Amino acid sequence: MTSESTASEAIPAATIIIYRDCPQGGEPQVLMTVRSRNMTFASGMAVFPGGRVDDADFELAKQVPPSMRGDLTLDEVGHQIAAVRETLEETGLALGLKGEIDADKAVASRTMLHETKTLAPVLKAFDWALDLDQIVPFARWYPKNEKLSRVYDTRFYLANLGTGDVEVSTDQAENTRLFWVSAKGALEMAEQGEIKLIFPTRRNLERLALFASFAEARAQAEAIPVKTIVPQIDTSGAKPMLTIMQDAGYPVTAELLETVARG
Repeated sequence: MTSESTASEAIPAATIIIYRDCPQGGEPQVLMTVRSRNMTFASGMAVFPGGRVDDADFELAKQVPPSMRGDLTLDEVGHQIAAVRETLEETGLALGLKGEIDADKAVASRTMLHETKTLAPVLKAFDWALDLDQIVPFARWYPKNEKLSRVYDTRFYLANLGTGDVEVSTDQAENTRLFWVSAKGALEMAEQGEIKLIFPTRRNLERLALFASFAEARAQAEAIPVKTIVPQIDTSGAKPMLTIMQDAGYPVTAELLETVARG
């Protein structure tokens, strides 16, 4: 998998869309978080856990043997490592890792990560290794907006917990709430005003709502090559629309500009 170049001012970011089986049965659920209103980007919005890629993530990527990287570039490995690190930091879930992992060790590793700010010493301390086969590339969004002081080039990944009996907790710094919900349920919450969604999150939820299982989501993700989605304003109609490409797997590719929340 190769990465596409973007403008130098874009901040690289990564996030994992975490699936789990619904404890009560029915549609699978994904983990969402509500960002603190003190955050510069997407304050008060419901998003998927994630954040910016740090230099240390790219440094750790260089330590991954080529035999483990496969056809992934160092840049892509760095993004996947960032997604793993951010997930542990923000939710307490140890995904994309292998070794002796249990609830107590996950809590302890998260505490250590908050101190070290980097994943490498955590892996060494707990004798863990990266297992990036758990991480499935799903999408890449680069929503340029001249009104924003920060523009993120974000890669989205899928991962599956399987069981529904998993404890998560917020970091109380960047996020104020974590909750499990089906993709359709999240869209309904947004329609009822219970949560707010920025444009990429809404489009991703609409895409996720197509799938009855993680296996279906993974199959589509693996069948459609990841392309960098750069929303465009279309003024050809009666009212301006914000649009995305039509061949990236999304069922809804346009929204009235006046209704769009863009972070």
